[in-house]
Amino acid sequence: MTQQRAVRWFDDLSARDVGMVGGKNASLGEMIGTLSAQGIRVPGGFATTADAYWEFLDANDMRGRVRKQLAALRQGAELSEVARTIRAMFADAEFPPHIARAIADAYADLATGLGRADPDVAVRSSATAEDLPEASFAGQQETFLNITGRERLLEACKRCYASLFTDRAISYRENNGFDHLKVALSVGVQQMVRSDRAGAGVMFSIDTDSGFPKVVLINASWGLGESVVAGKVDPDEYMVFKPLLDQAANPVISKTAGGKQSKIVYGTAAEEPTRTLETSDDERVGLVLRDEEIVQLARWATIIEDHYGCPMDIEWAKDGETGEMYIVQARPETVQARKQASTLRSYRLRERGERLVDGLAIGDAIATGKVCNLRSTAEIDRFTDGAVLVTGATDPDWEPIMKRAAAIVTDHGGRTSHAAIVSRELGVAAIVGTGDATSVLTDGQEITVSCAEGEQAHVYRGVLDYDERELDLSEIPATATGVMLNLANPAAAFRWWRLPAAGVGLARMEFVINNHIKIHPMALIRPDEVEDADARRRIAELTRGHEDGTEFFVQRLAYGIGRIAAAWWPRPVIVRMSDFKTNEYARLIGGAAFEPAEENPMIGWRGASRYYSEDYRAGFGLECRAIRRVRDEMGLTNTIVMIPFCRTLAEADHVLATLDDHGLRRGDNGLEIYVMVEIPSNVLLAAEFAQRFDGFSIGSNDLTQLTLGVDRDSERLAPLFDERDPAVTRSIETVIGVARDTGRKVGLCGQRPSDDPEFARLLVRAGIDTISVAPDSFLVVKDNVAAAEREADHP
Repeated sequence: MTQQRAVRWFDDLSARDVGMVGGKNASLGEMIGTLSAQGIRVPGGFATTADAYWEFLDANDMRGRVRKQLAALRQGAELSEVARTIRAMFADAEFPPHIARAIADAYADLATGLGRADPDVAVRSSATAEDLPEASFAGQQETFLNITGRERLLEACKRCYASLFTDRAISYRENNGFDHLKVALSVGVQQMVRSDRAGAGVMFSIDTDSGFPKVVLINASWGLGESVVAGKVDPDEYMVFKPLLDQAANPVISKTAGGKQSKIVYGTAAEEPTRTLETSDDERVGLVLRDEEIVQLARWATIIEDHYGCPMDIEWAKDGETGEMYIVQARPETVQARKQASTLRSYRLRERGERLVDGLAIGDAIATGKVCNLRSTAEIDRFTDGAVLVTGATDPDWEPIMKRAAAIVTDHGGRTSHAAIVSRELGVAAIVGTGDATSVLTDGQEITVSCAEGEQAHVYRGVLDYDERELDLSEIPATATGVMLNLANPAAAFRWWRLPAAGVGLARMEFVINNHIKIHPMALIRPDEVEDADARRRIAELTRGHEDGTEFFVQRLAYGIGRIAAAWWPRPVIVRMSDFKTNEYARLIGGAAFEPAEENPMIGWRGASRYYSEDYRAGFGLECRAIRRVRDEMGLTNTIVMIPFCRTLAEADHVLATLDDHGLRRGDNGLEIYVMVEIPSNVLLAAEFAQRFDGFSIGSNDLTQLTLGVDRDSERLAPLFDERDPAVTRSIETVIGVARDTGRKVGLCGQRPSDDPEFARLLVRAGIDTISVAPDSFLVVKDNVAAAEREADHP
């Protein structure tokens, strides 16, 4: 065999060479040959060929012996024993001299090119059947890092060959119908990127849980990237909005610092090529990448996706010696690519229970079962079908039982960890990065795993009742009246992107403040006035790693709003400025120092009256800074500002002037400002309010409460609370009429159109532009609106 047949340089390979060098190595060659001109850097190297693998087997008389062991497996032999026996064959075998020489010569040529003897290389497995859309083989074979010297390189190549017959690899091929002796293995030998002195990770050119195609999801941790791939750490997570990559000043719409508890670095001796160290406090708090590096990686991911014509799963690394970024692997994303775009499965808990642990949601399903808490793969035999697998982290050795689990819960890992990737592929609900699941959840305990409540998932005690629905999106009727969504949780925004909604009619800012910030804005502006020691301690913990408390507030709020605006770009997203009542503000951390006690907070110091008040004006300024960041820096100009509970025309003028002072002037950069209609004065003076605002959003709950004088939370008065009372419906019709006469947009946000088809008919007959409802009511309202429009056309 010639050297050309045994070894091929990446520069000479392309995507057509999968059969020769496997998917990973062919992809590296393809990127070097076609994408280098667009600035994408891929470390150089070479690959052994499939011919070399087959000759290795034949020279050591292994085909028949391997086939005999696999036959024994099908006749009942233990998988672990069969796998161990086959791997021992590889360990005892020797490379044919000419193949060993071809590998050694290529390594010497690589050393010459790099200008140093015995360069450190990554030795990666690349199976000829991997990375196909119908079979991802994610992490099935081995990778060895920081390998130096001819002898260690040849040994690592042999170990790569052997990894084709690990327990998990054999099991995977058996389950997916691959003939074991028709899958060859190529070994990629690639120049190491010194990410042990910087950071590395994984990125996807699609949101891995929802399939939302307009973002790049990046995970990052310190040191070599294996810690992220293997799920050994909780990495940073960054998200970039692809449509504005070349238009916005900074299209990063989300950044979350992970725990990054450890890092993998170079070892101190050849016998120990890598080792794991604990990270410092500063490393755990700090972010691995700067914004410009995040954007650079996102651009590369988009270029790679465009080239291959499908969503991509990409590994990247940053060289700590040169500061340069590199792509070290790229393969097709295999989970979302197989999903049917015309259907959407929806889950909803029907009851609540005691929350035991929380973590990152993988997918959006709900599952129940008994806990099987396993500390290592040595305990796999204890697992029973349908149990909830609870463990520290998974790697490919866990795969034989992962597909049998009702759900998976891990202490560590991010959304690109092994547990996350495989659970998505298997369609199994999973929660990763809980931190303490293995110490909290006990064997045999009945639990409910809920990933249906947004990005944050929860494990509840006991078996809870839940709904599961299959939504056929192809059957949703088209309507002239726009049906929009009410959204509060930014983490759930991508979950609903497939719905043909007209946008978001109500994005509640206070949800982001309450759940993602948790601190009263004035406590961040005037921290010296917070006397409660526990509140000061919690504020210090939450804002750790940020340049100051106000930047923490603005950044968190901007990222929350930005995710919602990105999910529906370029459709309108109407963001209601904060509308807490004083008692709700007081419950925020540090809030008690800044809020008065009111007898009736529902009609107290809330909404517009706060924004220009000297006691909250600076806090409102932080909200405005977040809106400016979303619109002006992220470029999400589909964001519309809405003012709640605006009682008088004078108050409207005060608020508009205050917005102007904070850099939000109506009309600038296309900014529209709406007002909520929830007070009788808004109805009586609708024409005057229309002169000041671009649109109306009718808040039917508060409007009913204040029109009828009925506390909407009173059980005793519940029969009197009726949005179809003539006083309320006439008010709604009046506002819609004024809006149409003045050329202003008008919508209604509330659940009544989903509960009451007649109310939907009333709105359609009156000529409303949009109706905004909760996502799980969307289909019902669409049907009700479509029926109402048909009746209007054919009375």
